[in-house]
Order: sequence, then C-alpha cells, then structure tokens
Amino acid sequence: MEQAASVNVDPAQPSDSNAMCLWCSQQLLKWRDWTGFWLLGLCNNFAYVVMLSAAHDILKEQESANATSPTPAPLTVYVQAGNSSSSPYDCNPVSTAAVLLADILPTLIIKLAAPCVIHKLPYGFRVLFCALMAATVSSWCPFSSAMWMSILGVVFASVSAGLGELSFLSLTVYFSRDVLGAWGSGTGGAGVAGAFLYSGLTQVGLSPQVTLQIMLVVPFALLISYFFLLAPPPTLPQWREKQYAAVVSEERQQLMDDSEEEEPGESTPGTRSSGPLTPKDKLHVIRGLMRFVFPLALVYFAEYFINQGLMELLYFPNVFLSHAEQYRWYQTLYQVGVLVSRSSLCCIKIRKVWVLSLLQVVNALLLLLAVRFHFLPNPWAVFAIILYEGLLGGAAYVNTFYFISKESEDRHREFAMATASVGDSLGIALAGLAAFPVHRYFCSL
Repeated sequence: MEQAASVNVDPAQPSDSNAMCLWCSQQLLKWRDWTGFWLLGLCNNFAYVVMLSAAHDILKEQESANATSPTPAPLTVYVQAGNSSSSPYDCNPVSTAAVLLADILPTLIIKLAAPCVIHKLPYGFRVLFCALMAATVSSWCPFSSAMWMSILGVVFASVSAGLGELSFLSLTVYFSRDVLGAWGSGTGGAGVAGAFLYSGLTQVGLSPQVTLQIMLVVPFALLISYFFLLAPPPTLPQWREKQYAAVVSEERQQLMDDSEEEEPGESTPGTRSSGPLTPKDKLHVIRGLMRFVFPLALVYFAEYFINQGLMELLYFPNVFLSHAEQYRWYQTLYQVGVLVSRSSLCCIKIRKVWVLSLLQVVNALLLLLAVRFHFLPNPWAVFAIILYEGLLGGAAYVNTFYFISKESEDRHREFAMATASVGDSLGIALAGLAAFPVHRYFCSL
C-alpha cells in the first residue's frame, strides 16, 4: 500500500510543474504584449512630436533662407505683410500653426475616411507603410531647402502617425484591455523622448538636421516591436483580410467584456461577430461615440491652441534661455505632463472627461490673456501651467479610449476604437486654424 501511495503521489509533481510553466508562459506573453504596445505607442508618435518640437527651427531656417534669397517665395511675402518690426512679440513670419496644420490635416483626413475601409488592409501591411513614412521624415526634412519641402516632410510624419494610431487602437481589441494603458503610456513617452531628445541634442550643439537624421532608428524599432515582440492571437488578420468567424477564446473574451462586473459564465466564444458591420451598424456606433468624441476634441482644441498659437508668443527676453530654447522647453514640459497622465490608467480612471475639457479651456483663456497683458512674471510660471495642461490632455486621451473599449459591444469595438481617434485630430486641426488669426493679430501690434 505504501508503494501504491508513492506511485499516486509522483504524477502530481509533473502536474504542478506544468501548471507553473503554463503560468510563467502566460506572464511572459502578457509582458511581451504590454511592452510591445508601449514601444508601438512610443515609435508611432515619435516623428509627429519631433516635427512639432522642430516647428520653430524649421520656420526660422526657412525665414533666414528667404531673407538672403534674391527672389523671396510668394508665401513668405504674403505672410510677412501683416508683421510689424516694432511688435513687442518676437514672431516668426509664419505661425508654428502652419507646421501643426501640415502635421494634422493628413491625419484628420485618414481618420475620417479609413475606419470604413481600413479593415480590408491587413495589419502587417499597415505597419510596413507607417514605418516607411516615418523613415522618410528623418531622411527628407534634414535636406529640405524650401518651405514646401519642409512642410512635405511634416505631411509624411502626419500620415505615419495617423494611420498608425487608428490601426494600433483597433489592434488592442485582439489583446487584453491592459494594453490600452501600455499604448497610452508609450504615446506619452514619445512626447517626452521626442521633445527632450530634440531639445537636448540641439542644446548641446547638434544642428536640427543632424538631430533629425539620428532619429531614423525609430521606424526600425517600430517594425521590431510589432513583428518580433508582440504575441498576436491566431485571429489577428496579419497578412490577409479579416475573416469574420467566432473563434475568440473564452479567456480572451472575458478580458474584453463590456463590463468588469459581468460574471465570466455570461461570456461565451460565440458572442463575437459572425459578419462585417453594415452601414446602419456603423452609424449606430458613431452616434454612440459622440459623447466621447466631443469632449476629446474640445480638450485637444484648447491645448493645441496653447501649444501652437500662444507658446511662441510667451517669450521672456531677460532670462538665460533664448526664444527658441524657451519654446522647446515649453513643448518638453507639456509632454512630461502627457506622459504622467497617460501612464496613470492603472491607478485612476476618470469617466467624466468633459470636466477635463472645461479645465483645459480655462487654461487656454488664461494664457491668451497672459499673452495680451503680460502679467506672468517669468517663464517659470508658464512652465507650471504648461505641465498642468499636459496632465489634463493626457488624462482625457487615455480615459476616453479606455471607456470606449470597456463600454462598446464586442462586435463594434474595433470599428469604434478606430473611429473615435478622429476626436483628437479634429480638435488639433481646428486649433491650428484658430491660431493663424491670433498669431497675426499679436504680431501686428
């Protein structure tokens, strides 16, 4: 009997070992997915952030080139018409909003049109195209010799970031909802890494051209993160058009339930889609997204009105930082705030995003009055406000997409995540348009 008992005990040992191996394997896959989405967020937004940080230098360089040219470009003659040499503001003849519009309008067009047709293009091809566009930015802009060439490089960055954002947000529906926090944190990290590296490298003496060329490594990191780090499920349409079959595992289905309060038994593999969304379905989803899209658009309108319409005008001449350096560090501190708040999803979730929208509008009005009446004593006061601005904007972004993912039906979630991404781009584009007359008004004083 003792021998029989020992025989009964032995098989349990490999069983425990197998359970431990399975647990370790699951943790490794979870770590790979989280890290992969963090790096995807970082790489996807990197070129976009760098081009906004370089906006002042791009315009300054083109201004200098046009000033020494015997035949100035028509665009420069036109925008300088309203500028005054006696203006108390150290203005570029073209607002940095010009770079912003070139950076966001292609993104906005893509986000408006793509959700209806993008499902026909497998994810693998989308990622390759995004990496190609991002690489073009670092290899094109350093050698631009005219305004239109610089703006075209900015357009390439916009196309890459826009297509990448809606694709990777849609991609999150194939993974645990935890990867949304990783994506948001990565996009915030792109802001800090892009703005800080550009500011730091130019501060130590490297030219903007050399700095942009160094950042050519980022598109290759994007490819490595997607193709070698992520552990995609078999249902992911990597190289072929999506097949609508209900083959989602029960474990993954539970992770993607609409409500965390639902019992696991209520979710079954068969609850996923068995066919594509009809136009009526998509219209229904879009109507439901309005309560998320409008607050998100308002947040981004207010913060990018600050960033590209007012930041350049918030100049303090009697400090050790030059105008260009002050602008770069405004952008850097803004991105620090974005990083902190986009990484906060694991700690705090804010359902009422409209509150963040209103607070951001108050920020914009405060800084608009500060530009007009010069009541802020030094750049350090602006630094604090800009950091707070970044915290509001980042929190609005990550919480919006978290609750869209949480509250959307399984069948609608992929389309909803892609469509809602138009909110931030719409707000940014409107901010760029509003910044032009404001910039011209203050520069003409």
